Amino acid sequence: MKKRVGVVHTFLYSVEDLKALFRKYLPDVEMVNIIDDSLLEEALANKGLTPGIINRMCDYYSNLQDLGCVCCLNQCSSVGEAADVAQGLIRIPILKIDAPMARKAVSLGSRIAVIATAVSTVEPSSRLVERMAREAGREAVVTRCYVEGAYDCLLRTGDKHKHNEMVVAKVREAANNHDVIVLAQGSMYQLIPLLSDVRVPVLTSLESGVEQLRAVVDAAD
Repeated sequence: MKKRVGVVHTFLYSVEDLKALFRKYLPDVEMVNIIDDSLLEEALANKGLTPGIINRMCDYYSNLQDLGCVCCLNQCSSVGEAADVAQGLIRIPILKIDAPMARKAVSLGSRIAVIATAVSTVEPSSRLVERMAREAGREAVVTRCYVEGAYDCLLRTGDKHKHNEMVVAKVREAANNHDVIVLAQGSMYQLIPLLSDVRVPVLTSLESGVEQLRAVVDAAD
C-alpha cells in the first residue's frame, strides 16, 4: 500500500505543478489534496491570518492525519504560520514548501530580496527567511519587495502575461543590489525560464519543497 502525503492548497494554479513534482520525486506516494481557495481570499482581504483561517487549517491537517498521511505539505506561504499552530495539534510532521528555499537563500548571501505579489505573503515569507538566518547563525538583511497589482492580474483578470512582466521587472531591479532573490510564491515557479540571465541566484519553492518530503516519507513507519 502506498504511503500518503497530504497537501493543503489555497491556490489552484500550483496544483498541477505540484502533481508533476510528486510524480518526479515521490512516484511511490499517494498525494492527498485539500483545496480551499477561500483561505487565500480571506488572507488577502485581511492582509494576514485570521482566527477563521487558523481554525480551518488546523481542521484540514487533522483530517489529513485521520486519512493516514505520514506527513503534510503546507503549499501556501501566506498561511505558513497557521501551519505552525496546526503542528502543535497533530502527531505527523507538517513541512513548509518554502522552508528549503529560505534555508538555501541565507546560505548564498546576506542581502536577500523577497519578491511577493500577494500582500498576505510579504511578511510571513520574509520572517521565515529571517528565522532561517538566525537558526544558521548568519547575518541577513531581508528586503520586502511587494509587486503591487501583479496578483490581481493573475487572480482577477487572468492576465498572466502582465503578471509575469511586472514580476520579472521587480526581480531585475532587485538583482542590482542583492545577493539572492527569493520568489515567495509558488505561482512564480514558471517564471524561472524568463530569468535565466539574472546575475544573482533566483530561488523558487516548489521543487525543493517537494523534494524535502522524500526523507520524511522514507523514515515513516
